[in-house]
Amino acid sequence: MIYVTLAFLLWAAAWALNVRLANGPHAETRTIRLAVPVLFGLTLLIMWELIVRGLNVPLVILPAPTQIAATFAEQTDILWRDFVQTFIKGALSGYFIGCGAAFLTALLVDRFDFLRQGLLPVGNFVAALPIVGTAPILVMWFGFDWQSKAAVVVVMVFFPMLINTVTGLRETSAMQRDLMHTYGASPWQSLLKLRLPAAMPFIFNGLKISTTLALIGAIVAEFFGSPIVGMGFRISTSVGQLALDMVWAEITVAALAGSLFYGAVALIEKAVTFWHPSQRA
Repeated sequence: MIYVTLAFLLWAAAWALNVRLANGPHAETRTIRLAVPVLFGLTLLIMWELIVRGLNVPLVILPAPTQIAATFAEQTDILWRDFVQTFIKGALSGYFIGCGAAFLTALLVDRFDFLRQGLLPVGNFVAALPIVGTAPILVMWFGFDWQSKAAVVVVMVFFPMLINTVTGLRETSAMQRDLMHTYGASPWQSLLKLRLPAAMPFIFNGLKISTTLALIGAIVAEFFGSPIVGMGFRISTSVGQLALDMVWAEITVAALAGSLFYGAVALIEKAVTFWHPSQRA
């Protein structure tokens, strides 16, 4: 029980330090804002290690972080192949196809009222469909390789991106549109100079939501059929083999990839929408 006691003492000490940092005079500096979540995450990892070791939790129930790290280091080549198959081929290709198609469709929906009235309700219906129901169908349609995973991702990201883009394009006020008309702007000039810039925060909101949906969709789709490579395939087979350390290693790869993907889109958003109030903090 010594390890468990140390874990709770560590939690108390880290809690006090985090409160002090978060409420201190330099709480709004970049260093402190970064230090608080890093300290919180490290505390959770160390507590996880101490509790698992102290209670002798079996590997098939919950491996310790050091065991996961060791598996990660030993199986780097397998993890890399799984990453390329699931993220690069499946998630990224589906993300770009789905978001690009949704953006172009949003321009048409914004232009023609009957599309907005007819397509958006269908979009809400399709977005509510469970992935475990649609993924097996798309796998049967497009085969067991990455193309079927990309198709699942397209279905998952298309309508969130479409709805956000259409909402953004309608964000401008009637006075702003009348002013552009007064200047003699054509519909395309009004779109490029006024409506698209105003819609950028909404567009990037759809892009950021889609980053997580893309990876989840690609991984779940692999549960229903894939070649002998891929993150979803590896998680499914490793669970059957009770190799929970490998499962957690794949989860770590997925978490890192998803976080970096989201962060990259957020950095692009910051550069493109620097003028927006949300980016001034």
